[in-house]
Amino acid sequence: MLTALMIGPRAARAQLKAMPVIGFLAGASPGAFPPFVAGFYQGLSEAGYAEGQNLVIEYRWAEGRFDRLRALVADLVDRKVDVILAVGGVSALAAKAGTSTIPIVFVVGRDPVEFRLVDSLSRPGGNLTGFNDLLIELTPKRLELLSELVSQVGAIAMLINPTNSNAARVTTDLQEAARAKGVRLQILKASTEAEIDAAFPLIEQQAGTLLVGTDALFQSRREQLVALTLRHKIPAIYEAREFVEAGGLISYGASSAAVGRQAADYVGRILAGAKPVDLPVRQPTTFELVVNLKTAKALGLTVPPSILARADEVIE
Repeated sequence: MLTALMIGPRAARAQLKAMPVIGFLAGASPGAFPPFVAGFYQGLSEAGYAEGQNLVIEYRWAEGRFDRLRALVADLVDRKVDVILAVGGVSALAAKAGTSTIPIVFVVGRDPVEFRLVDSLSRPGGNLTGFNDLLIELTPKRLELLSELVSQVGAIAMLINPTNSNAARVTTDLQEAARAKGVRLQILKASTEAEIDAAFPLIEQQAGTLLVGTDALFQSRREQLVALTLRHKIPAIYEAREFVEAGGLISYGASSAAVGRQAADYVGRILAGAKPVDLPVRQPTTFELVVNLKTAKALGLTVPPSILARADEVIE
């Protein structure tokens, strides 16, 4: 009887072995990430993990306040998470600054070598690896698509968040692309909800068309941005299909769900014992062009057949 009593608690302790913990760090709010998170969950399932069953996920959202990221990383480090998933360039830099030992899988929209996150794409070095979803690099392509969509466009406004570390790089790239297309470019800045509202009368007066920059704040304020473009009758292009599904006109970029699924694959490999240094940085090879014909009609636009023929999805 005594032996049985001694074995029982020992077996129970073995069964209660701590589950691995993922720290999910993002500069935006939860509302910006449903497709990405859905893809991430799918990828975890394919790797044999299910939250609450054999895995714990600790979410930390900066909600557009990047000054909070350092404290959020410190919290995850104190929690002794097994791996950090850092979504966004600022989040990745904060994670890198916060720990040199916990593995980090990042998802960024800019060359991570240029961003000084890794040594090279093939051999990242250190404790980081992840994905460049090319959001920043695709900005000139979005300008080209918007120019094709709106005939005889004279000026295009770009809305950027000046607090974003990519703002200067994106502005330079887009100015070069605009000069090549013979299009005048107006740069407007917004780092708060109120400043987004205030920018639209200027966009309407100075340009009449809009390219929305890639930023956690704009992802979080997707509904606000779409509503403003409709109210002011401004054709706009966005980074991801989620904007178009919310009523936006057109988007071009990598699939958020697909990137989330790939990120989960790397997280699963690391939990199984792989090291970031042995996992090369990945990039998407296919991109989505999504068009909302209902919105085009509301804006009085006829979408050119050349765009419709290339669209991956047309929302009617």
